[in-house]
Amino acid sequence: MVLRRAPRKKERENISIFEVMKAKGLGDTIEQFTRATGIKRVVDTVAKAVDKDCGCGERRDTLNRTFPYKK
Repeated sequence: MVLRRAPRKKERENISIFEVMKAKGLGDTIEQFTRATGIKRVVDTVAKAVDKDCGCGERRDTLNRTFPYKK
């Protein structure tokens, strides 16, 4: 019997992002990457500090429409 430690909270969050979210296009893939690397958290912090929306959602949707993944 092999005992393994439970995943840390941060690891569980990253795992759930990739397992739950199926990429519809390039925008979803970029969002997954930025969340996994921590870029999204920095952008959200700066956007909140300057009291502006970062535009990530609109950018993601535009990239998904422009570069969709064919199934």
